[in-house]
Amino acid sequence: MARVLNWQIGRSMSYWYPENRPKRQFAAVFDINKCIACQTCTLACKTTWTSGKGQEYMLWNNVETKPYGFYPLAWDLKLLKMLGPQEWGRDEYLGRTIFEAAEAGERVVGWMPEPRDYAYPNVGEDDCAGRVDRGAAMQVPHPSWFFYLARICNHCTYPACLASCPRGATYKRQEDGIVLVDQKRCRGYRECTKACPYKKVFYNPMTGTSEKCIACFPKIEQGLQPQCFVNCIGKIRLAGWISTPDKAQADNPIDYLVHVKRVALPLFPQFGLEPNIYYIPPVHAPATFLRQMFGPRVEAAIRTYRAAPEDLDLAGLLGLFGSTDRVVSRWARKDDWVLAADDHGKEILRVPLREPVYVREAFDAQYQVARVNCP
Repeated sequence: MARVLNWQIGRSMSYWYPENRPKRQFAAVFDINKCIACQTCTLACKTTWTSGKGQEYMLWNNVETKPYGFYPLAWDLKLLKMLGPQEWGRDEYLGRTIFEAAEAGERVVGWMPEPRDYAYPNVGEDDCAGRVDRGAAMQVPHPSWFFYLARICNHCTYPACLASCPRGATYKRQEDGIVLVDQKRCRGYRECTKACPYKKVFYNPMTGTSEKCIACFPKIEQGLQPQCFVNCIGKIRLAGWISTPDKAQADNPIDYLVHVKRVALPLFPQFGLEPNIYYIPPVHAPATFLRQMFGPRVEAAIRTYRAAPEDLDLAGLLGLFGSTDRVVSRWARKDDWVLAADDHGKEILRVPLREPVYVREAFDAQYQVARVNCP
């Protein structure tokens, strides 16, 4: 096995191939605090990519309710148990990754879902921890909590699906870092399905091959954000490109959120894949639960997010989420305006730092009618 640097866990680690980062890496930030679990993203992806035979159960994009929601069933709990103790230092992961913990003869610690694990895509939806039963009274703030976790393929820097494929069918594109499956080489051994800790590789029994989220690369090639991004009702997503920490640029929106402000964090960084979808953690969930999901920086990230109203740059950048269908490569704040630009520095759009407020009088003198706020 080779030794590669994984900056998310603060150390080098063992991986089956030498480090070979793409020319640039597709990445995104999801703001969990704004997700309403409307599943519009899920349906946008479903109707675009997985409406064929053998794809009925495939959800390349899904939204699950934490702590009790999973698709497939218990995808994270099973692997966390198999991985064993996951201890963090200040910024360094002291435990073993799924590559380092693999037994002899195995490349990755993983498990194969059974068909029934995919039978409940909305299991645990809106189920909260510390629920209030029988209409009992409660005080605010109260202990009940849950949040929505939108998930797609993480297009990891060190993909487990790629490492486990005996056919070399899974590959990572050099031009954008998107992870794809070569359908001509794939023989349906399903090692990728077993290996992916996020369970975002699916087997098509009709074609006998594996399929997965492709990050809508035909759109990315045209400078457009993926389908699940542009159809998001809550405007929780922003697509772009990420650098390694030593090459981070403050005018790159993903770099700014991940490296400069450190307000967006990877999902289960201890797995060791260096995933490239980042999350702004929910502000109301217990820190112990979030620390297991997003690593030791989660409490600092929440403090930074809560302070956004006083941080005009951060607040302005958050306002770009969902404001354009173009991939945002550069951004800037000029006075009370926030600007987004493409790869060539051409301005895509500008949004006001603060939306104007219009107060409509209860009685419309022109039309002689009263406005009421009734359902």
